[in-house]
Amino acid sequence: MRVSILGAGAIAYGLAAYLAESGHLPTLWSPSGQRTRALAAGELLKATGDIEATVPVRIAKDCKDAVANADVVVIALPAYGHRMVMDAAVPHLIDGVPVIISSHSSFGALYLSKRLAERKVKLPIVVWGTTLLSGRQLGPTEIHVTTIRQKLDVATLPFGAQDQGYELCTTLFGDRFVKRDGMLAIALSNLNPQNHLGIALLNLTRMEKAEQWSQGGNVTPAVGRFIEALDAERLAIAAHFGIAVRTVKEHFSLSFHVPMGSVSEMNQEMDRQGRGGFGPTTIESRYILEDVPFGLLPTVLLGKITRNPAILHESGVSILSASYGRDLKADNDILPALGIEGLSDVDLANLSRKGF
Repeated sequence: MRVSILGAGAIAYGLAAYLAESGHLPTLWSPSGQRTRALAAGELLKATGDIEATVPVRIAKDCKDAVANADVVVIALPAYGHRMVMDAAVPHLIDGVPVIISSHSSFGALYLSKRLAERKVKLPIVVWGTTLLSGRQLGPTEIHVTTIRQKLDVATLPFGAQDQGYELCTTLFGDRFVKRDGMLAIALSNLNPQNHLGIALLNLTRMEKAEQWSQGGNVTPAVGRFIEALDAERLAIAAHFGIAVRTVKEHFSLSFHVPMGSVSEMNQEMDRQGRGGFGPTTIESRYILEDVPFGLLPTVLLGKITRNPAILHESGVSILSASYGRDLKADNDILPALGIEGLSDVDLANLSRKGF
């Protein structure tokens, strides 16, 4: 299949390598054009780690070129770029061509649905609870893939296209997807923001001093308990909507293939196996600049709508905003365009199943 990937970071490179190695035809589009210059000049993309491959990847000259003739479009870049990329793609998207959001944040699928409705374009929007893989770019033509997730939550907007979305993802990326009960379930299934809050907030000085530190090894019992308390707030909101979501303990066990235990115990085991990874070496990290406005803030909003206050999430937003000396909430450019804060829980649930 011809798969156009909008983005050119580590996740986009990893997806391109996975798809090319599996016999599909990936195209990458870099909004700035900077990272893909060498690939555009004909150099091959090299993947190491959990993917070992050296493959050609087509580079689109602009968003129109990327989307034209694609069988599938994948949005794969940090959430602070989602609105910009969606706005660039909407004029060129056509009926029936699916869009996958990897991974879904801040009701981005609703924003895309709203923009498509303005053009009277109908297509399935597939949303993932997290990314298919994790890794880091080693250069302009090389990606090191550290993890390919064994299980990945998926849903589709509108809900009636769920089977189509699931079959598409399985065709492209294998038998690893778990159907969830609609987009709202996915909104409550992305555990990265709460986990990164615990990791970043309680290791902030390590980040600011640019230390090299083991992320898994520094999820100590205190950090683990904080993450588990954050998880309890998320689970209470999901229970209000009657939605079954994976717990943070299930997430670590299934995603990173370690025996079930406390959050700290599982991270320590990942560290012992050499798979604990390294924490950020700068406070200019997506753990905060992406996850606070686009991950924690939507959970805070859901807590208010359901009257299940996410006090720790909201406190984390305030504490990190104070630490950075600016209002991180203001970085979210998706929620203000939706105006969903005034909806009832029932109306939000309906909108999350039908779209605009």
